[in-house]
Amino acid sequence: MITVDFNSLRISPGDRILDMGCGSGRHACRVNEFEKVTVIGVDASFDDVREARGRLMYHEAIGAHGGGSWGCAVGNILALPFPEASFDLVICAEVMEHIPDDARAAEQVMRVLKPGGTLVVSVPRFYPEKICWKLSKAYYSVSGGHVRIYRKDRIKSLFENNGAKCQAAHFAHSLHTPFWWLKCLVGPDRKDSPAVNLYHRLLTWDIMKKPKITRFMDNLLNPVLGKSLVLYFKKKIISRPGL
Repeated sequence: MITVDFNSLRISPGDRILDMGCGSGRHACRVNEFEKVTVIGVDASFDDVREARGRLMYHEAIGAHGGGSWGCAVGNILALPFPEASFDLVICAEVMEHIPDDARAAEQVMRVLKPGGTLVVSVPRFYPEKICWKLSKAYYSVSGGHVRIYRKDRIKSLFENNGAKCQAAHFAHSLHTPFWWLKCLVGPDRKDSPAVNLYHRLLTWDIMKKPKITRFMDNLLNPVLGKSLVLYFKKKIISRPGL
């Protein structure tokens, strides 16, 4: 499930890209297809990093890469182990809603991004997320779960206060919103709901096959039902007097 619109990004050979909160490597694998880039996937979960590494190794084995390099590491967004201005592009998809100290997280993400570099951030959209919280306390109260619901202005200001400028935004994954409402309604941990299981099979089929009809429906409904808010930033270049 790809949240980022990579067609709107200018990714060039030699770019260094950080997938912060890489999870199982969905975005790291996708960006590794670009020509001669360096991709680093970082996540707080060892199991997720191991899965991302396996996924990237598989992509390399089948030739689904652009001839660049990649690496994976366990890391904390509050203390990123990279020098300042290390990356041309940082992806931070569905991460910030999990972080209690989101101001520190935003500061660290911006620190490792080069001036003029691109940052892509996605978080759950306010009203679909709010309904999930209303339907089920178990949805957000699990360890490591969501600690807040963002409005667009709040998530924008976190990064703009650290030297970024928001240039574009869109919504994504409208077909997933009713699935999560249904899942919350019957209980997030239930495995025996025929309706939930059938919907999950539909979403899996959609992700794997990418049929035109569901792509059309997803794009059509995103402005109304899109579950994720996706924001695209540029880090400002600060000119120094006399240089």
